[in-house]
Amino acid sequence: MDRMFRVLAFWTGIFAVMFYTGDMMEAALLSLAQTAFFLAVGYLKLSERMYVYIFFSYLTVFMIGFTYYSSFILVPSFGGH
Repeated sequence: MDRMFRVLAFWTGIFAVMFYTGDMMEAALLSLAQTAFFLAVGYLKLSERMYVYIFFSYLTVFMIGFTYYSSFILVPSFGGH
């Protein structure tokens, strides 16, 4: 399970680079923070149950943040800049 967190770190690192090259600095920094978190957790050598708890907590925080952002912050538009 620790390898899967390192795989998640790899992919969030790829997204951070892609966001950075696309001039999306906030998303790049958020992805870089997730990369650091996943990489740090991936090297802790915890039990598989603890890794599942950490991943479940991560998904819960993500869904709460995403729901808050899409409900209260996002301004609906259709392709306009």
